[in-house]
This record gives sequence, C-alpha cells and structure tokens, in this order.
Amino acid sequence: MPKSYLELTDASGCAIAPLVRQPLTAQAAAELAVKLKALSDPVRLRLLSVVASHAGGEACVCDLSVGIDLTQPTISHHLKILRTAGLLASERRGSWVYYRVIPEALHQLSHLLGTDTLTGSR
Repeated sequence: MPKSYLELTDASGCAIAPLVRQPLTAQAAAELAVKLKALSDPVRLRLLSVVASHAGGEACVCDLSVGIDLTQPTISHHLKILRTAGLLASERRGSWVYYRVIPEALHQLSHLLGTDTLTGSR
C-alpha cells in the first residue's frame, strides 16, 4: 500500500523514522536541528507564517515588513536563515525577491513531530 506522506530522509537518502519509533542518526539529528533552530525564533516563525498564508502562497519581501517592527536588513537576515534551513525558497524578479514556503519541508517536520507518530496511526 503506498504511503500518503513524504518520509523525512537524511543527506544520503535514507528514510528517517519518526522520533517515537527509532532514534535519529547523528546526521539526521544535525539536519533536523538546523530547521528547528530556524523555527525557534519568534520573528522567523512569524515570517514563515506570513509567507505561508499570503495569497498565492508566495510573498514579496516588500510585503513581509508590514506589521513587523524590524528594519529591512534584519528581516532579510531572518529570511536568509529560513532559506538556508530549507524552509523557504526565493526568486528574484527585477528589484524584488519573492519567497514561498517549501511544502515538503513543512510536511516532513509535521510527520516527524506530529501526533500521528504518538498513536502509531498514519
């Protein structure tokens, strides 16, 4: 029976089992820690939420500063961390940069940490 979710994999392509079923390898833990560290900052979590909920699933950097009381360079720094962690993708269009959430990354985190892993259901 095909799986209805994406499996989290490490850099070598090996599947990583959910946390409650099998301990993470050192490499998988290091890769996951980068994503979780990126999400641990309230500003970055908010920026990710703004991008994810924006019409069309992407947002111009010029739209992201609205309502966030930080300078544009600081916002850009936080966006770079989210990009480096593999949570956001970006595309330059003229003088603006547009960001979109990488759905697979969020799905993998959700699967790994989700409540379905606690009950063993899928």
